[in-house]
Amino acid sequence: MVDFEQKEKYTMDDLLNIMVILRGENGCPWDREQDHHTIRKNFLEETYEVLEAIDENSPEHLQEELGDVLLQVVFHTRMEEEAGGFAFDDVVTGICKKLIHRHPHIFSDVEADTADKVLRNWDAIKKEEKHQASYTETLEQVPKVLPALMRSEKVQHRAKRAGFDYNNVQEALTDLQSEVEELKQALDKEDISNIDEEIGDVLFSCVNISRFFKIDAEKSLTNSTEKFINRFRDIERNAIAQDIDIGSAGMDTLNALWNCAKKSGN
Repeated sequence: MVDFEQKEKYTMDDLLNIMVILRGENGCPWDREQDHHTIRKNFLEETYEVLEAIDENSPEHLQEELGDVLLQVVFHTRMEEEAGGFAFDDVVTGICKKLIHRHPHIFSDVEADTADKVLRNWDAIKKEEKHQASYTETLEQVPKVLPALMRSEKVQHRAKRAGFDYNNVQEALTDLQSEVEELKQALDKEDISNIDEEIGDVLFSCVNISRFFKIDAEKSLTNSTEKFINRFRDIERNAIAQDIDIGSAGMDTLNALWNCAKKSGN
């Protein structure tokens, strides 16, 4: 047993100390074996669980999941400290300096009395910080590991700042219709690589339309997936009630059940 005082309330220093103990010579074998790459997915999973807690409007769940994300920050930071890299205070210092620098309307004499002005200042400062000499570089620096819909939306937003955007949503819709036609042509030719490309173009065009209404395309697709699951649940429930085997019923029967679920509002 290690020498550690257990309390009702802990501080940030306590969390940092716990990680030192877990990674120490007499610490946890699993924690000691990890590196940045082995727990990489954990960070992503914990972040998505935070989003789920937000969608649930559950403060208790959110509190727990934010703690799990904070653990990931402390875990990665401790690894770097052991390797002679940076420490937790360096991480804190970095984000504090960034916030101060990107809010000159608060910490300096720059004027920005609307959210739009704040964002324009933020983007200009960020471009300067990252030494982005061209608009293309701002597009290239959108992380490739982001979910595809989210990444496409960010790329489109940055292209818009360069003046590259549709004049109205009708133009975006026309482009979407054009992409759908190109997908149909690829399907007729049964050209797999072209089908792959055109599906991507259709999705990218859908994101363009969502931007005009400030709709989060990632969330839209999530909602549609949930709607599909709910309707499928109704299909299965009704099929069981009618003694229908879904696996052998055929699409005509399943479509009839689907339309019934759709009419019921699910």
